[in-house]
Amino acid sequence: MPLLHELAHCRAGDKGNVATLSVFPYDEAQFSLLAREVTAERVRAHLAEYIDGEVVRHELPGLGALHFVCHQIVDGGVTTSLALDTHGKSLSSRLLSMEVGVGFTALTPIGDEPRASTR
Repeated sequence: MPLLHELAHCRAGDKGNVATLSVFPYDEAQFSLLAREVTAERVRAHLAEYIDGEVVRHELPGLGALHFVCHQIVDGGVTTSLALDTHGKSLSSRLLSMEVGVGFTALTPIGDEPRASTR
């Protein structure tokens, strides 16, 4: 089963014990697949070791993004924890390891596309 990082990239932010994770598909055509597969419940379960509270998902179809607000990050989050694992960037990396798959269409891996000449 493919992993989320094969379909999307993620941006993160954190304030105190709240982390925000935004997921953007590489291909707009994959947005509906991500909206179906990457639910707040699945994100909460996938990151359960790092999130004690609620995960709220906001769909931003105009931007082609799913935005997750993750409450009660373990150890108090970025401002109080001595562990790097509770920082938003670490959580976004872990989120991209989540399996997705029903209706997955393989995409050309990033880096395999022909590049335009810079000369």
